[in-house]
Amino acid sequence: MYGNRSNGNGYNSNSYGNNNGRPSYNNRYNNNSNDPKVQEKLAAYNQNIEQQLASQEKKTAHRRIVDHGNNMGRWYIHKNLGLSQRQQAIGSIRPESSYLIDLLPTLAYSSSSNLGAANNKNNMAVMDIQTKFVHLSSNKVKHSINAVKWTPEGRRLLVASHSGEFTIWNGMTFNFETIMQAHDSQILALQYSHNDEWLLSGDSNGVIKYWQPNFNNVNILNGHTQGIRDIAFSPNDSKFLTCGDDSTLKIWNFNNGKEERSLAGHHWEVKSADWHPNLGLIVSGSKDNLVKLWDPRSSTCVTTLHGFKHTVNKCRFQPTGTKRLLASVSRDRSCRVFDLRTMKDILVLRDSETDLSCVSWHPTHASMLTTAAYNGSMSHYLLDSYIPDSNTSELSKKSTSYGSSSVGSIEAVHRIPYAHERAIHALEYHPLGHLLCSAGSDKTARFWSRARPNDPMSYKDPLYTDDKHGAWYYSVNNNINAVIEDPSGSKDRDRSHTPGLNLPGLGSSYDYNGNGNSGNGDIAATPAPSNWGSIPGLRGH
Repeated sequence: MYGNRSNGNGYNSNSYGNNNGRPSYNNRYNNNSNDPKVQEKLAAYNQNIEQQLASQEKKTAHRRIVDHGNNMGRWYIHKNLGLSQRQQAIGSIRPESSYLIDLLPTLAYSSSSNLGAANNKNNMAVMDIQTKFVHLSSNKVKHSINAVKWTPEGRRLLVASHSGEFTIWNGMTFNFETIMQAHDSQILALQYSHNDEWLLSGDSNGVIKYWQPNFNNVNILNGHTQGIRDIAFSPNDSKFLTCGDDSTLKIWNFNNGKEERSLAGHHWEVKSADWHPNLGLIVSGSKDNLVKLWDPRSSTCVTTLHGFKHTVNKCRFQPTGTKRLLASVSRDRSCRVFDLRTMKDILVLRDSETDLSCVSWHPTHASMLTTAAYNGSMSHYLLDSYIPDSNTSELSKKSTSYGSSSVGSIEAVHRIPYAHERAIHALEYHPLGHLLCSAGSDKTARFWSRARPNDPMSYKDPLYTDDKHGAWYYSVNNNINAVIEDPSGSKDRDRSHTPGLNLPGLGSSYDYNGNGNSGNGDIAATPAPSNWGSIPGLRGH
């Protein structure tokens, strides 16, 4: 019934579309191959086929992905085999690309996962310094970004912009997922609850909004008469704290949305506030140069810190480790680390070239601190990695007097001088600690990961050289591997493979031509490599 039948064109075809007997485009014109019109159509057809194939080849370009699953799986295998009883030695990762598989996740290097004294003999936080630029994400209609937050499970990044929009980016491939209008004015603050079930946002009109994980808006509060600068949850999520440009802090009941207490004492805009994760303590930083500690039960100020000389932009309690440190940054170009047990500053970081805008603690490494500045630079610090020079007077030069005690200072273990083109307003670590996101006035969100073994271009990216022309970030983003071959000459390429070294005690007194006086004739007589660089964590950059 459904057999082949002849149609009017002189060839057989099947009624169900079986074109075994149907001639191809080329065969139709075989009898008239000498016709110039037919030849022209055939050439156009072949050209179209070539263009389609070329476009398909372009679509196979690889996209940059930061996948934490590989090293996490390797770590679990080590644990099952009993190989994770001791901490991985720093020398286990050699400067060669194949050692990339030996890099373990951040949790494997954290002190919380290696509680024994023998297991913590090395400061392994040096392995997790976010120095490598991964990706730049920006909206088609660009706006300044004031706050970013990773979703609790770490799969997505939530970006709050000056236009009042929420933009969601994928946390592994960094591609755009969705955008929504969340507020009528610029969003200045975001905060997830500790149980990961709620999100609070605050805007420049003083409006607070409740959001579920699926971004369903369930409640709206008129919290402050002016903009809300920061939001923090209490340890059990039953209350939350807001601060704003109206010089007040307010404690709210989360369940009924009613104001319970108002903390008054600042004389100018309150720029930042935080609630301690397990103590009944609140901290606030203001434009009046003061940092205040509050008792949330009695609404009274416990103490006031007068160390800063300009606006305090951000205050953050230590989220891990002993949880007894407080970091604050100010527009006087300093970052102060305050010890809640002794009620004194233990470190004052003054090596910034310009005003500091924000600070963030690493979620896993208790000693790692990251600051950002108004000129777009970022600095990483390891608070317990200070190694004094052989000349002890160097320490006294970097010390300042605060009250009756001497406050020490350390230098950044790593600095990214041109991380952004303008001021950075937000720093946020991934919950697992392997990624850092920064965003600011240049209307972009940028992702950073730890460096890879043997990366000859590690300090030649535009983020370190400021050689940014056009869409410079595509040359960094769209490479198959994180390690990019140095395009310079073979001589420079060979030199870039030499591991850098900058040991304390061999600093300014050592002549790299082998003629210096380091206090040890044997060392000074040995010429050093001409391109000694630095190792993060050993006072280098």
